[in-house]
Amino acid sequence: MTLYFLVKYLHVLGAIVILGTGSGIAFFMLMAHRSQDAAFIARTASVVVIADALFTLSAVILQPVTGGLLMMLSATSIAERWLLASLALYAVAGLFWVPVVFMQIEMRDLARKAAEQRASLPPRYFVLFRRWFAFGFPGFGATMLILWLMIAKPF
Repeated sequence: MTLYFLVKYLHVLGAIVILGTGSGIAFFMLMAHRSQDAAFIARTASVVVIADALFTLSAVILQPVTGGLLMMLSATSIAERWLLASLALYAVAGLFWVPVVFMQIEMRDLARKAAEQRASLPPRYFVLFRRWFAFGFPGFGATMLILWLMIAKPF
């Protein structure tokens, strides 16, 4: 196995982790939200926050490192249009992902407080959830487009 293929494997693995964790988090948060059960939402959001910190963050850090190594090992120019588009989309994904992390933390805390007080979820939780849901589309969509660009290299 060459160094290039090892780095490429790690790069693809990072993309899988980002997409898999992102879709899993979205599914579990949506299912918890639909339950309207503050305790269940709090437990789910607690796990989601850990998963984002452990899996998504490590993959987000790994991607530019392995991508840069792949560029170097394959003599790919930063001026390639598909690569520039991928980097721009990576920035877009990050601009939507970072706020989502803080929304998840706040939703978790609001749900914990509601569960402890045996109260309904506060209006702020629902505002955050709608925003969290809306941010998922451009963030996840950008990631899906990056994957397509990396595979197809259309221009």
